Amino acid sequence: MKKKENRSGILAGGNWIVDQVKIIDAYPHPEHLANILSESLGTGGAPYNVLVDLAKLAVDFPLYAAGLVGDDSLGKRIFEDCKTYKINTRYLHKTDKAPTSYTDVMTEKVGGRRTFFHNRGANALWDGEDIEFEKLNTKIFHLGYLLLLDTIDKPDKKYGTKAARLLARCKETGIKTSVDVVSEDSDRFPKIVLPALKYIDYCILNEIEAERTTGIKIRQTDGAIDGNNLRPAAQSLLTNGVSELVVIHFQNGAYALTKDGKEFRQGSVNLPKGYIAGTAGAGDAFCAGVLLGLHNGWDIQRCLITGSSVAAASLSHPTCTVGVKSLKACLSIGKKYGFTP
Repeated sequence: MKKKENRSGILAGGNWIVDQVKIIDAYPHPEHLANILSESLGTGGAPYNVLVDLAKLAVDFPLYAAGLVGDDSLGKRIFEDCKTYKINTRYLHKTDKAPTSYTDVMTEKVGGRRTFFHNRGANALWDGEDIEFEKLNTKIFHLGYLLLLDTIDKPDKKYGTKAARLLARCKETGIKTSVDVVSEDSDRFPKIVLPALKYIDYCILNEIEAERTTGIKIRQTDGAIDGNNLRPAAQSLLTNGVSELVVIHFQNGAYALTKDGKEFRQGSVNLPKGYIAGTAGAGDAFCAGVLLGLHNGWDIQRCLITGSSVAAASLSHPTCTVGVKSLKACLSIGKKYGFTP
């Protein structure tokens, strides 16, 4: 298939979730009580968060949504958000076979630690087969989250998984592919994530996901990052098929390794005590910043700085995307507080 020139725009598909964020005083032990101090509705899921973040960053390229929501009030809310942020919903559909997916996000007031109670809903039915990649002039297709999309996580005789088949079909048209994974406590990572790596250009994971996929220990038992294992883990992902770039992000920074062996390190924004209102969506905010840079052809270090700055903005609010502002405003946070080593 002939590949189009001068591509522009990002298509994001996968999990569309409404987060029901509840700020609690502390996470209770079994059979004990915790107090809900406040609650709010917010965006959730890789495509929803990333596209809204990009819209709030005021990108100058088109944004497209792909996925499945229920024919209900939460699904209506998602479509209204897309209209507000001028996100094209050509490949975002409704179904009466399942409700819109939602997550109860229990966020501790002190420290922002989160616990998730998730209803998979309509996301479990999405297969992406309706996406007409050959008719799109988009530059990047971002898919997330693997391990949380039941239908495309299923086995495929030729490609390994349905997700791998979808990504392969996308790459055939010349669109770059990007993937994110959910932080699941399971041993499914090699079976579901590894087959997709052959069809991924940009693999953006947190340290838990990279560790579970590669089997290389990154976060130690005391919570510290083993910096010596970042390169081996990233190299393993490249060796298993990622064609251009691996980015591993974590609480205090990010690491990137390119196919030609160039590595980059970037600290997170050195935020003051009391700044963090919640950590939900910070990973997707980081991803949005990196994807913005990759789309625009920026150097990798600039992409990581942008990702870290957008993530810092996200941390200012308990929901996933409300804290994100214009690109200039996000970058000013990094300039104001500086970055950790």
